[in-house]
Amino acid sequence: MSQCHDPQPLLPLDTQASELAHGPDSTVKRVAKRARYDRASVYQLVDQLKLGHIAFVANNRPVVIPMTVWRVDDHLYFHVANKSRLQKHLEAGQEVCLSFASYDAWVMSKSAYHHSANYRSCVLFCSGERVTAAEEFDRVFNVLLEQMEEGRSTQVRPPNDKERYITSLMKLTINEGSFKQRDEGVHEEPEDLALPVWNGVAAICPFSGRAEKPADPAEC
Repeated sequence: MSQCHDPQPLLPLDTQASELAHGPDSTVKRVAKRARYDRASVYQLVDQLKLGHIAFVANNRPVVIPMTVWRVDDHLYFHVANKSRLQKHLEAGQEVCLSFASYDAWVMSKSAYHHSANYRSCVLFCSGERVTAAEEFDRVFNVLLEQMEEGRSTQVRPPNDKERYITSLMKLTINEGSFKQRDEGVHEEPEDLALPVWNGVAAICPFSGRAEKPADPAEC
């Protein structure tokens, strides 16, 4: 049976700026009170998930690709096949829009309308370049391996010349972005409070997506 696991701890925040730039395209307007622009919140989400969705325009059509994305200091990294369209897009000086999101709990209401979810999310506008220095290439991939399993980077075979050639490690600089989070309880209409149905906040098991109802609903 699949088990839920606590998220891995936040990695060190070696940041030069504590707040993200945020212009008209990256400033949260809907329920703005849930928005933040600090790097610490964004970096924690990236470090825990490492699954980002990269959006860009190719041949006049929008494209979104899910990618493994990880952080080293103030930069984000991902890898693609050499000469891929995403690499060419970034090397041409174009931006990408990168998003991360996690559902942490279902908000179970006495009315269908007020059901919701507690979540963390961020949207980042980034420019990028290919990493060409062998030292940085090795260091960045070793960071990812160490996040998977401590000590693994010293045990496995390093990439050979062919593997280095066919792999493009891309380095992203965050130009602007935002973080948004809902971490609240249930909002009910007064006339619904007497309905004989359980309500509360139920944790989500990431392997099933189902709500994990508390053993004693009275605790919520």
